[in-house]
Amino acid sequence: MMNKDTFEPILAVRGLTVDFGNGTRAVDSIDFEVQPGEIVALVGESGSGKSVTSMSILGLLPKNANRTGSITFEGTDLTTLSQRELRSVRGQGISMIFQDPVAALNPVLSIGYQLGEAVRHHNAQLTRAEVTARTVELLAAVEIPDPVRRLGHYPHQLSGGQCQRVVIAMALAGEPRLLIADEPTTALDVTVQAEVLEVLRRLHDKLGMTILMITHDMAVVADIADRVIIMKTGKIVESNDAPRLFSHPEAAYTRQLLSAVPRFGEKEDEAPGPRGVPVLQIRDLVVNYGSRLHPFRAVDGVSLDVHAGEIVALVGESGSGKTTVGRCALGLAHASSGTITVGGIQLDGHLRRAELAQMRRKVGVIFQNPAASVDPRKTVGEIVGEPLRALEGLRGVELRNRVSRLLKSVDLPDWIDRYPHEVSGGQLQRVAIARAIALDPQLLIADEPTSALDVSVQAKVLDLFRELQLRLGFGCLFISHNLAVVDTLCDRVAVMSKGRLVEEGTRHQVLRTPTDPYTRHLIDSCPVPDPVLQRERRDVALAGRT
Repeated sequence: MMNKDTFEPILAVRGLTVDFGNGTRAVDSIDFEVQPGEIVALVGESGSGKSVTSMSILGLLPKNANRTGSITFEGTDLTTLSQRELRSVRGQGISMIFQDPVAALNPVLSIGYQLGEAVRHHNAQLTRAEVTARTVELLAAVEIPDPVRRLGHYPHQLSGGQCQRVVIAMALAGEPRLLIADEPTTALDVTVQAEVLEVLRRLHDKLGMTILMITHDMAVVADIADRVIIMKTGKIVESNDAPRLFSHPEAAYTRQLLSAVPRFGEKEDEAPGPRGVPVLQIRDLVVNYGSRLHPFRAVDGVSLDVHAGEIVALVGESGSGKTTVGRCALGLAHASSGTITVGGIQLDGHLRRAELAQMRRKVGVIFQNPAASVDPRKTVGEIVGEPLRALEGLRGVELRNRVSRLLKSVDLPDWIDRYPHEVSGGQLQRVAIARAIALDPQLLIADEPTSALDVSVQAKVLDLFRELQLRLGFGCLFISHNLAVVDTLCDRVAVMSKGRLVEEGTRHQVLRTPTDPYTRHLIDSCPVPDPVLQRERRDVALAGRT
C-alpha cells in the first residue's frame, strides 16, 4: 500500500449528497479519499448507496438525481465539468467495470470488434493493424489464452470469467489512472472469482493502477483491498486499513456484517444422524443436448440419493451440470438415459396427468433470483397460495388461513396483501420459501437460493431454511457454488465437474479431507474474510506455482 502522506489523493469526495425526485436520499454527505496506487473497497449492502456513489463519480446518475458536494479527480472538480468534458475523463482518466459481464457485451458482435471500438474511441489516429495489435495486447494483459484466436469469438463462446476479463480489457483501453470495479465478481463461481481478482491484483502491481472496488462480499474485500470504507443507508459508518478493520471493527454495523459472513471450516464436525427414506434417487443419469451429429453431454452417468431429513449439496462451477441435474429432478429437463425417482414415483415420459400431479405435490423448488421467480402483478398471498389452489383446490377463507400460517412460519406475518415491489430481496426469498413448503413436500430443490442476497440477509435466510428443514423433515438438494454456505448448512456434499460426479461423501469427508484434485481446487479458491490469512494463502499458492 502507498504511504498516504506521500501523495495528494487521486480522488477526493467531499460532502457528496445524492437525492432523487421522490425524496429518497441515497447518499448523505459523505467524505472519503483514494490515494494513488491504492485498492480501496467501498462496502455495503443493497440500498447502502455504494453504487450511487460510483455512478456519481462518473456523472452517470439518472436525470431525476440531484447531486451536491465535490468530487475532485487529479485536482479537477468533476461536478463542474460539462457532459462533453466528462466524456474526455471517462475511459482515459477513470474507467469502470460493471457487475454483469455478459450484459456489458453485445452478443452479436465479436470480441475483437467490441474491444477494437474501445481502442479506436480513445485513439482515432490508429491504423487498422495498430488497433488489432492493441486489442491483442489488451487481451494478453488480462490473461486471455490465445488472444489472437479469441478476436473472432463471440460472447457466448466465452465463459463468464473470460467475459469479465474482456470487460476489464475494454476498461483498460484508454489507459485509465483510476479503475472503478462495481461488484465485478458477484455473478462468478468461486474459482473464476479468484482468477478475476488475481488479474486485477496483477494489473495493479504491474501498472500501479488505483482501484476503487464496490462490493458487498467481505471475503473479496479481505482478498484484495488495502483500505475499506463501510456504508450504510447512504452514510459512511467506518473507514480503516483492511487488516485493522477486520481484526478490530469499531462500528456495530461493521461487526454485524463480519459476523454474518459464512466462514469455511468453522462449523464443528458432527456425527451424521440416521437417514430417513430416500426421497430422490438418481441412477446413471445422462443428459445430451444438441443434435445427434454434434451432441453435447451436459450430465454423464450421475448417481445420487437424497434422504428425508438431510440436506445434500451439489456443488461445481458453471457448466458442471449441477443445475441440469436439478431440472431433471423437477421434470423440467428430459434424461437421455438413466432413471430418476421422486418419492417413489419414477419420472419418465409416460406419466399420466394424475401421477404427474402426485409427483409435483412431493417437490418444492426455490430459484436463485427471488424477484424473477414471482409474478410482480400478484400479491404475496396469491404467490404463496398458488400451489394450494392448483394442486389442492383450496379457495376462500381456508386458503387465506393456510397462506397466513405459511407466511408466519417464515417470519412474514401480515404481509399477505403486499406486492413483490413492496418487499426487500431477502423478504421476497422468504416468500419463495413459503411457497416451496406450501404442500409439505418430501423433497425441496434449492438452486443457488442465497447467491443474489446480501450477506446479513443471506445469514437470516439460511437460519430460517435450516430451522424449517429440521421442523418439517424434508430432504433437500441444495445446488450451490459457495462452499462456505455449503459448509454451514449441508450434511452431505456431491461435487460435479464437466458433467461427472467426481466426489461424494459427508460434509467432513469432502470439505475437510477431499480426495479429488478438483475438490481441493474449489476449496483453495474459496476466499476467507481475513486479510492476513488470505495473504498467507496467496503466498503459499504462489510458492507452489514457482
